[in-house]
Amino acid sequence: MKATFIHNNFQIFGLVTLLVVIKNYEYPQHPSAELDTLSNNSTVRMATSPRQAPDAISLCSTTSALSSCPDRHGFYGGAQFSEKPKEPLPRSKILAREKKWLYMIANWREYMAKNYKKVRDRCRKGIPASVRPKAWFYLSGGHLLHSKYPNLYEELLKAPGNQQYIDEIKKDQHRQFPFHEMFLDEDKPGRVELFNVLKAYSVYNPTIGYCQAQAPIAAFLLMHLPAEEAFWCFVSVCDKYLENYFKPGMEMLQRDAAMLMALVKKTSPNVYRHLQKHKVEPLLFMTDWFLCAMTRTLPWDTLLRVWDCFLCEGIKIIFKVALIILGASLGQRSVRRASKGLCETLEVLRSPPEKVLDENFLMHHALNLNITREDFEREHQRQAELHRKGKTS
Repeated sequence: MKATFIHNNFQIFGLVTLLVVIKNYEYPQHPSAELDTLSNNSTVRMATSPRQAPDAISLCSTTSALSSCPDRHGFYGGAQFSEKPKEPLPRSKILAREKKWLYMIANWREYMAKNYKKVRDRCRKGIPASVRPKAWFYLSGGHLLHSKYPNLYEELLKAPGNQQYIDEIKKDQHRQFPFHEMFLDEDKPGRVELFNVLKAYSVYNPTIGYCQAQAPIAAFLLMHLPAEEAFWCFVSVCDKYLENYFKPGMEMLQRDAAMLMALVKKTSPNVYRHLQKHKVEPLLFMTDWFLCAMTRTLPWDTLLRVWDCFLCEGIKIIFKVALIILGASLGQRSVRRASKGLCETLEVLRSPPEKVLDENFLMHHALNLNITREDFEREHQRQAELHRKGKTS
């Protein structure tokens, strides 16, 4: 249905113990929380920067006190609150894009079969906000799953479910975007819907069940789609776009970490040498980026643009965004010189310059990155062979 990117099968790191274990993925509990990370069989203590917890989801967005009115995205405060209104496009251009998208959705099968490039190009320009919910539902393939199983969501909600997963979901409900109007209080419909979507998925796919890293993705989708549509979009993201990411052991994430480093070596050799010199293993900085599909990383406007492309083009968009964050944050020699060790380098990657995460800067450079589909596939094959040899040795 959509252009797919073959998930990467590559060598497991032997040196890194995962920062996040799939069933015990923990968010910071306090603004000054510290992360204990194991690397090379030794414990590295990294103090986090003071931030607005527990919604520490954007690494460099501005924080603000609670506002009496929500911003244009529904936030009353916190890291994602936008004080400045976004400069709008001319109304004529918005209307023209809306009409094109509505026509395209009405003829979706034909466009995806014969004119996918047009769909991709329009996603890259940014989907109009009024059309985005329906566009995401179609891009993800959620509409096909819903058509195939029209009554399944309600049946999943009625199923008893695994009590362990249910308890974990209830424990995590309040942690997802707590400054957003949908999730401010326990009685807000957003929290109820979030529980329903996560519980339904744990019944739908008991092999995966529930992972804390899934929660921000589900909450993010619920901000844009009705609960049932959000569920099917969530199923598609977890089972196709992020296939095998949430399995115990997180082998796929480890393989993606190896592939990311190989691509950094190609696109930003100076940054690659810096990371190697200071033994900065990729799992120390890219776990949130990939597991949560950037929902805990990017400013809101940038995140929406990234997801417009992610749902169209797949995981390679997350790779490209990660490569730009790495290259732009550590690209200057002065920054690398000031980052004299592991902790200093990780701090730079935890708080990239605001310009780097600006939607226009990030999307322009990500979409024009000098790396092709063939580069991805070549590296996939190389890492798959390394992984195979590691398995048989």
